[in-house]
Amino acid sequence: MYGDQAAVEKILTESGDTWAVVGLSNNESRAAYGVARILQRFGKRIVPVHPKAETVHGERGYATLADIPFEVDVVDVFVNADLAGAVADEAVAKGAKAVWFQLGVVDEAAYARTRAAGVAMVMDRCPAIEIPRMS
Repeated sequence: MYGDQAAVEKILTESGDTWAVVGLSNNESRAAYGVARILQRFGKRIVPVHPKAETVHGERGYATLADIPFEVDVVDVFVNADLAGAVADEAVAKGAKAVWFQLGVVDEAAYARTRAAGVAMVMDRCPAIEIPRMS
C-alpha cells in the first residue's frame, strides 16, 4: 500500500547507491546494523546517521542528515514512527531521491508530503528483504 513493487524496485535500482541510514549505530543487536551490512553487500554505500555519529561498517557517521557534506540518494529510516516524519522532511530538504521507512514505521502524513515533493517513498518495507529478491 505504501510503495508498490515497482516503487521498491525503482528505489533499489535507479535512485542511486548512497544510502543514509538514520538510526544506525554500532549496536549489533539493532536491525539497522544488519540491514546496513546487507545493503553494502549489494553495492550500496551506507552513511550512518545517529546522534553519536559513530563509524559503522567502515563508514564515517554523522549526527544528522544536514551534517553530511555530500549528496545522498536514499534515506533509510530506522526511528520510531513518531520521529520519522521529521526525518522524511529533512531528507526532502537534503535533496534525497527517495525515502524508505523500515518495517513498522508508518506515517501517512509524511508519506503524502514526501510524495507531493516529488520524492519516491516506501513505508513498512525492508530493503534487506527486497534487494535479494531482485538478484
